[in-house]
Amino acid sequence: MLARPAAARFDVKTQSQPAGMGVPQQFLLFALFFAGLMLLHAPLLRLPYFWDEAGYYVPAARDLYLTGSFIPYSTPSNAHPPLVLAWLALAWRVFGFSTLVTRTAMLTVAAFSLLGIFRLARAVANLQVAWATTILVAIYPVFFTQSSLAQVDLPAAGFTFWALLAYVEDQPCKQVAWFSLAVLAKETAIVAPVALFAWHAVAPRIRWLHAFAPPNERRTRAFHLLLPALPLACWFAYHHAKTGFIFGNRDFFRYNVAETLDPLRLPFALGMRVWQVCGYLGLYVLTCAGLLAMFRPSRKDDGVARPRIALWQQGAFAAVLLAYLLFMSAVGGAVLARYLLPVIPLVILAWVSTLWRRMRYWKLIVALVAIAFVAALFTNPPYGFSLEDNLAYRDYIVLHAQASRFLALRAPNARVLSAWPASDELSRPWLGYVARPFPVVRLEDFTASQIELASLARSHFDAALVFSTKYEPAHPLLEDWPAWQRIKEKYFGYHRDLLPDEIAQRLGGQIVYHKEENGQWIAVIVFGEKQ
Repeated sequence: MLARPAAARFDVKTQSQPAGMGVPQQFLLFALFFAGLMLLHAPLLRLPYFWDEAGYYVPAARDLYLTGSFIPYSTPSNAHPPLVLAWLALAWRVFGFSTLVTRTAMLTVAAFSLLGIFRLARAVANLQVAWATTILVAIYPVFFTQSSLAQVDLPAAGFTFWALLAYVEDQPCKQVAWFSLAVLAKETAIVAPVALFAWHAVAPRIRWLHAFAPPNERRTRAFHLLLPALPLACWFAYHHAKTGFIFGNRDFFRYNVAETLDPLRLPFALGMRVWQVCGYLGLYVLTCAGLLAMFRPSRKDDGVARPRIALWQQGAFAAVLLAYLLFMSAVGGAVLARYLLPVIPLVILAWVSTLWRRMRYWKLIVALVAIAFVAALFTNPPYGFSLEDNLAYRDYIVLHAQASRFLALRAPNARVLSAWPASDELSRPWLGYVARPFPVVRLEDFTASQIELASLARSHFDAALVFSTKYEPAHPLLEDWPAWQRIKEKYFGYHRDLLPDEIAQRLGGQIVYHKEENGQWIAVIVFGEKQ
């Protein structure tokens, strides 16, 4: 009977804390986060562009930088809103076009995002939880790697944190502004305000959700949550007027929407999404610790139980989390962890608050979780995963840069057979891999069927740059389960590439360069007079 009033007193106190944080304090925190990120990312700042960076975001931003056009011309438009691309174009205009400028610009956004999650955690919990949450978010492998990559998911997540802070502090105008910036960074950020609007409408009408429902005075202003849809609608209208498409080119829409809306695919994708917020890359340590902590009573300070995050705030976060899990299970051809960056830090915040509230040695547990995150950053899991989720992306870039340099020395005038994204790496020098472009013959991948097609066009290329298009662990989990292999092939685009020796044999070439590292490989094959 005494716990509820104590929690209420704590809510009022903690919600007033952020108001005492002035601009100088926030700027100092931002500078601290930025300096820390720059220091940790120092060895990565001059790396050439990677995967989707090279395939879409950097070309699209470069088009904006060179021509002022919000619609890219050097790559098919994916209809992503232009805020992040404009930020990169502005950075290049001021400081020059280089990977160092690009990655520094993205780290600036990442530091601002960390400040947002820090202030949100402080608003709903306390200073200790805020520091622990922010540190864990910063070193969580997916957030860490995305911090310096020129992609849009982390900026959208950062603006969402600031919007949720405004939501918690009941500042509707700021809330609309931050959510609008989030959707102009990436269109899928509209999921958060729509989820909150739905939560305001549904929770008060379901009896067992009453304790988690928003306060009465907030429900009358729920319409603010729909206003960020207006700038997004304006962008899509502009995009349609310029391209004839609303949601991107046909191939993009087919891969990310039309082919994913399959009721048989949804449960498998949802299971993968749940794993990504509960166990992926070290999160299982935090989840297990949090679940065990739930069986312990709340610790007491001066005889008063430590308070939880307010139930209505927990309900709001849970609504956003559930909406993201469902939406990102239904759309997106690749089930990438970075799509969940707006909610993974909320999960970390909830578990850290639980540990602080219930565990005596909670700081030690947080330290163990941090160790697990760092270990996951440097070591690959025993199953297939996206290379961009830890430092495997650096291994990819180094392998490709070295092979490209070898190819430029061995066969500088060769016509090269390769697949995306290496085809772009070889044909676009400004991506950082080659000094001058190679003429490229493009394949979809290095499966047997594609190599068979290449053998029919043997006279069109003089060399081949072949590589692993995905991470293949030495002893993968579920390797001997044919049903899972069929599910991956049918719903998630899984395929098996031929190995370099097989490719060389089928094309009648000779391997002159071959390197492997941490489950990835790359090779250069030459033909005829180039041997």
